[in-house]
Amino acid sequence: MYSFANDYSEGAHPDILEALCKTNLEQLPGYGVDHYCQQASDLIANACGKYHPTVYFLAGGTQTNAVVISSMLRPYQGVICASTAHIAVHEAGAIEWTGHKVLPLPSTEGKISAPSVQSYLESFFDDPTHEHMVWPGMVYLSQPTEYGTLYSYSEMKSIYDVCRAFHIPLYIDGARLIYALESPANDISLEDMCELTDAFYIGGTKAGLLCGEAVVFPKKNTPAGFITMVKQKGAMMAKGRVLGIQFYSLFSGQLMHDIGKHGIDAAEKLKSVFHKHCIPFFLETPTNQQFVVLSRKQAARLSEQFVFERWEVLENDMCAYRFVTSWATDDEAIIALDRFLNTL
Repeated sequence: MYSFANDYSEGAHPDILEALCKTNLEQLPGYGVDHYCQQASDLIANACGKYHPTVYFLAGGTQTNAVVISSMLRPYQGVICASTAHIAVHEAGAIEWTGHKVLPLPSTEGKISAPSVQSYLESFFDDPTHEHMVWPGMVYLSQPTEYGTLYSYSEMKSIYDVCRAFHIPLYIDGARLIYALESPANDISLEDMCELTDAFYIGGTKAGLLCGEAVVFPKKNTPAGFITMVKQKGAMMAKGRVLGIQFYSLFSGQLMHDIGKHGIDAAEKLKSVFHKHCIPFFLETPTNQQFVVLSRKQAARLSEQFVFERWEVLENDMCAYRFVTSWATDDEAIIALDRFLNTL
């Protein structure tokens, strides 16, 4: 079996495991105050150019979203997002569990637009009964989106301009940010992320780490009591070293770029195979998630040898299926898919 199910099926990149093994017997302080966490934080800050942000390491993506969003909102506020956003669909109500409503907007290919955000905010504040409603207190985006698409610099800037006009923060879920950064279609750097957001995170779980996400507050704007909320919501690891060592390894050389580039290159090869066999795309993206249209019969045949996910049910017994590449996708899997498609 070959897996295209996601970008975290494997354990960790060999370089990450080597770093963990080399430091395994070092006796270090807990809870993220060890020197590896500090060095990793410094490397990330340096990668962000002139902004020198504050960086924190959290255990996983859902915990990170819950902690960051709840720490930045007032008790009566909710968070605007795309209807397809991870916090609206695949986080089991984690944001609502913190007491904050998710406020989804219609999306196109996983993205929302500045005009739609502005219209929502204007309509809310124009309503004379808005004090009886959940206040929109933040905008949440994913880069790349759940559909593998990218916000351009101009799109993100337009949304951020709306946020500033209404005095609410913009937060970016960067679970797959490393793949976005290496996409030829991307025009947003880490420094740009600092310019255009109030908080974002750099995903490690989906980028070759065993676990972990790096939260970045780019404007010296860490919410009050943030560390306490990290602890309270189960996002803090006693062995914080595990996160620091991994992110230090990721940012200390070319590993971050190599991992992202490998995933993108593998996705391009995957797209070529689907084009070769005239498999229609539901959505062809510039990142490491590709969505194709297959009949249920075709999908059943493919699932004999390959793992992938059904994404949307379409008409006439057809469905959209997601295929994901990563740092670990090898040519053997793509060649095997190419050969198998000859039999459909």
